Amino acid sequence: MELTSVLKFLENRSILVTGATGFLAKIFVEKILRVQPDVKKLYLLLRAQDNNAAWQRFNNEAVAKDLFKLLREKYGANLNTFISERTTIIPGDITFENLGVKDTNLLEEMWREVDVVVNLAATTNFDERYDVSLGLNTFGAINVLNFAKKCSKLKVLLHVSTAYVSGEKRGLILETPYNLGETLNGTSGLDIYTEKKVMEETLKQLRLKGSSQESITSAMKELGLQRARKYGWPNPYVFTKALAEMILGDLKEDVPLVIFRPTIVTSTLQDPFPGWVEGIRTIDSLAVGYAKGKLTCFLGDPEAIIDVIPADMVVNAMIVTMMAHADERGSQIIYHVGTSVSNPVKFTCPQDYAFRYFKEHPWIDKQGKPVIVGKVNVLSSMDSFRRYMALRYMLPLKGLEILNTILCQFFQDKYSQLDRKIKFVMRLIDLYEPYLFFKGVYDDMNTEKLRRAAKESGIETDVFNFNPKSINWEDYFMNTHIPGVVKYVFK
Repeated sequence: MELTSVLKFLENRSILVTGATGFLAKIFVEKILRVQPDVKKLYLLLRAQDNNAAWQRFNNEAVAKDLFKLLREKYGANLNTFISERTTIIPGDITFENLGVKDTNLLEEMWREVDVVVNLAATTNFDERYDVSLGLNTFGAINVLNFAKKCSKLKVLLHVSTAYVSGEKRGLILETPYNLGETLNGTSGLDIYTEKKVMEETLKQLRLKGSSQESITSAMKELGLQRARKYGWPNPYVFTKALAEMILGDLKEDVPLVIFRPTIVTSTLQDPFPGWVEGIRTIDSLAVGYAKGKLTCFLGDPEAIIDVIPADMVVNAMIVTMMAHADERGSQIIYHVGTSVSNPVKFTCPQDYAFRYFKEHPWIDKQGKPVIVGKVNVLSSMDSFRRYMALRYMLPLKGLEILNTILCQFFQDKYSQLDRKIKFVMRLIDLYEPYLFFKGVYDDMNTEKLRRAAKESGIETDVFNFNPKSINWEDYFMNTHIPGVVKYVFK
């Protein structure tokens, strides 16, 4: 693999980015604008009613954030001019043909100018409606591929998937593709277009019956879980992302295709500054729930490896792969970007770091008093979790139900509220159980080869660092990630 300067590759390039207000997309855009101001154009596609709404949304959800503070410091009052000269903010939607772009002149310009397509648009909700996840994650990816095929100067299509398309595989999980119709449990008959028909027919029948919107949403969520689990995937998110990988590999023709599979993406390690994060991730919500004194136990295998990777390392790897695989006609390569092989973190380590951090920096409650934290109980199996739930919640709920019956529904509101909370927790556990007891690690040989090639070629590895071995986990969690989560997510 022969590599050249990444900064030189980015110079005078036109790049289309879908899902431009997503977490990784914003870091990607900021990085390119900051390190290569001579980029020709970033076409940034996002959902909005019109051009003005699109620009306003990008400004509010990206430019106005702390993420852009280095650019703000550098360009000051001229920042908006700098950005507007190098970007075109486009209202669109990848679930439609031509990505929902209505301006025909703009379409022609993009097909003529775009060198690189980066597909970051997705729904990452484990409990999403099947019509939404299938439309966006699978058929949206097909629309992006079809759009890329119309780009006369296309050098590479970078599709961001997830490492967890592996489902509940154990052991070393390789950077290999999924073939069309392949399933995780050996069940035959998987067909992407059949899935679409099943979804559409179910939706049609629900509407014909006059079902409420709430009932339709619930039924479509259940359908997603049923279809995913029928073929061995734990939830519709990873199922529809796996389907996308299959169909892209099958339909790509001569398009150079890179499929990117990051693991759990966390706050930035270094770039543009340490600790920037956005959105609630399970690992973070657990940490803050613990800090607030609302979490008394953790569920999971103490010996398991939790695979986390800082967001800036993911973005750096994305940019280097764009350059590395440009013009490789008809090729397909898959990259796992994670740490479970190169620099593993044990499941218990983040718990220990959270205990130490919040002991030194206690959460201040609404009364202005510090919350004193202690060591939490680790439930190491689903059996121990069920016993815990039965003794602490299910028995009191049963008692409340009996009392409520005796007292003529006097405690109905309290009973209903507690019942809903318990059902919500059990639903979450049902969705996340495969990851709490995950037994796999992600081989990153392709990513390691790319790192070595980058180092040997003398490209800008200081600017585009994606070496997970350089991470000191104790320092990262204690001084970067947890403070970042507290500042940006739960401030």
